[in-house]
Amino acid sequence: MKEIRIHGRGGQGAVTAAVLLADAAFNDGLYSQAFPSFGSERMGAPVQSFVRVDNDIIRRRDQVYTPDYLIIQDYTLLSAINVLYGLKEDGLCLIDSEKTPEEFDLDTKAKVVTVPATRIAREVIGRPIQNTTLVGALAGATGLISVEAIKNSVKNRFPGAIGEKNAEAVQVAYDMLKGGR
Repeated sequence: MKEIRIHGRGGQGAVTAAVLLADAAFNDGLYSQAFPSFGSERMGAPVQSFVRVDNDIIRRRDQVYTPDYLIIQDYTLLSAINVLYGLKEDGLCLIDSEKTPEEFDLDTKAKVVTVPATRIAREVIGRPIQNTTLVGALAGATGLISVEAIKNSVKNRFPGAIGEKNAEAVQVAYDMLKGGR
């Protein structure tokens, strides 16, 4: 089983990203689940959501405490909360940033990868909402889910021109990170 934890801020679409990942995994023939962690979140407050993907039925229903993969939608969270807790040593931490992974100097043995997801979203979608872009980047960096399944999930969730633009942003990020970076 692969477990993913997504850290973002209210309004960035962390829950939607989790749903898109789970839906794409299901469409790739895998078992999946996505769920948020709700509290008294408000716009801009730290939030997290979770995804599990496996070849077998998933019976666990608890939060993801030892993720294989982290998606960090807002790198300022790195100094606000311990987003790295439980990340497996052989895991991956994907951060939306123009900075290089080395500039973060994170205390982890996991691989750290950055992608300019917000910039891609602005250029391709026309808005700085980078959740779909990060989902594409995760697919490119890990190969866990096919880019076609993600683009189909995005287009189903967001029909019309906005879905097409989001699918294009998914592809750009996927291509940028395909095979690791």
